[in-house]
Amino acid sequence: MGKESIKLIANNKKAYHDYFIDDKYEAGIELFGTEVKSIRMGKCSVKEAFIKIDNGQVYVYGMHISPYEKGNIFNKDPLRTRKLLLHKSEIMKLTGKVAEKGYTLVPLQVYFKGSLVKVEIGLARGKKLYDKRADIAKKDQRRELEREFKVGKMY
Repeated sequence: MGKESIKLIANNKKAYHDYFIDDKYEAGIELFGTEVKSIRMGKCSVKEAFIKIDNGQVYVYGMHISPYEKGNIFNKDPLRTRKLLLHKSEIMKLTGKVAEKGYTLVPLQVYFKGSLVKVEIGLARGKKLYDKRADIAKKDQRRELEREFKVGKMY
């Protein structure tokens, strides 16, 4: 296998805060030339994005790709719905999982794999408020321990 470089473009930290991520999938994304150029410049956001399955096709809504400055008439709407490219079997599996109660699809990150733009999709369950609080408490505790360890190491 050839070694392909992976360059992260956009990350969705909010998804990890709001959801339990049970499974991850890699999908291609259908883009126009000016959109790819804009992504190469790092002008992409998936914070408010979500994914739906319609008629056996997977689409991402609310993914913002800023218009390319030199693109003029070829620029597309920054918030248009974009088709995600997955194998039929993966789409069928995701459709079955999303039909279950409490599951949803969220984009986790956008990155270049070689010269191709890929989107990492997470099969997620929503967190309750107390789950979020528990996660924040764990994070604070870990940070506190690391700080103590670092201070103790100096002597």
